[in-house]
Amino acid sequence: MADLEELYREIILDHYRSPRNRGELDTPPAHRIEGFNPLCGDEIVVFLLVEDGKVADLKIGGSGCSISQSSASLMSAAVKGKPVGEVRRLISTFKGMMSIHEASLEHEGHDGHQGLGTLGAAGVDGAEVVEGEPEEVDLAKLGELAALQGVVKFPVRIKCATLSWNTLAQGLDEVEAEAS
Repeated sequence: MADLEELYREIILDHYRSPRNRGELDTPPAHRIEGFNPLCGDEIVVFLLVEDGKVADLKIGGSGCSISQSSASLMSAAVKGKPVGEVRRLISTFKGMMSIHEASLEHEGHDGHQGLGTLGAAGVDGAEVVEGEPEEVDLAKLGELAALQGVVKFPVRIKCATLSWNTLAQGLDEVEAEAS
């Protein structure tokens, strides 16, 4: 497990030192959405271009801690070029991962795979709340995004990790409202 944690640390540091999709897009046609965490001062600016039901382009700006900035970089790489419905599911899955109780990170799933967590009734930052039987979040399917799973051990940092995701969700809502 220590080797996996080291790999995750390296992924986070790599995205912090060399952020993907950094910059700005012309507005319009892109939408500019700002996110701010008043608890620590993290700022995220998402430039979002949705065309034909897909995230055609996305750029990230802002400043903040390594968690907020690497999460934004990882998010931008994960959603660029994807259909909006798939992006919304990924947002929900990521925020679900951020609501996993720390003990479930060490849980070995019923199929014997490490890294299966559960999303229960206690969602975080608007994460979809699931009643009854907890839903499994397969961290292996998240790819590099799973590097941020350790953030749940530090509840105060969850807002840092979800800032860009909440900002992206707000932007998708604005794009959808404008199209209606």
